[in-house]
Amino acid sequence: MQELVLIQPSRTVEDELAQEQAHAALRREFEKRLAECGPLAFRVARGVLRNSADAEDVAQEAILRAYRRFERLRDRERFRSWLVRIAFRLAIDRTRSSKRREVRETLWSQAAPRPSTEDLAASSEFQEHLDRAMEELPEKHRLVLLLAAMQGHTLEEVAAMLGLPLGTVKSRLFFARKQLAEKLRCRVKTIEKR
Repeated sequence: MQELVLIQPSRTVEDELAQEQAHAALRREFEKRLAECGPLAFRVARGVLRNSADAEDVAQEAILRAYRRFERLRDRERFRSWLVRIAFRLAIDRTRSSKRREVRETLWSQAAPRPSTEDLAASSEFQEHLDRAMEELPEKHRLVLLLAAMQGHTLEEVAAMLGLPLGTVKSRLFFARKQLAEKLRCRVKTIEKR
């Protein structure tokens, strides 16, 4: 089997030296232009962010990005406006991300904490007591309570569904709530005594 060997054209010392000189000249030009308008990047960022520490970070990032892309800048006389645009956009991005972070942190802090195992057990135990107490209610009271309080129908709708006068529905709902509260109160006292 034959090996395929790729031969790269060798760079001459003159080519490498010319390339290094070009990079050095580019770096000197960048430093000269930066000395003229470097503080402007900080002032622009400070104007947007209203915070010196964040403005310093943004200005440094803007200068770093400008340095990395300086070679691609066609009109070097426009360096000042180019650097200002970079700093402004980075400052706006920082503002947006901090606002999103604040909103996210606010939502997280307002979110209900996850229920503990004890809370879940207590709620399921309470649900069992509620179910038993509901079963113990007379059917006419239980039906009105289910329709009005638990399913959210208005009293008028319940009266129409059951074909009862509105006053009867109101009195049955009152007595159903009262009996349910008494039954649940008795169960809670029994649990507390344990």
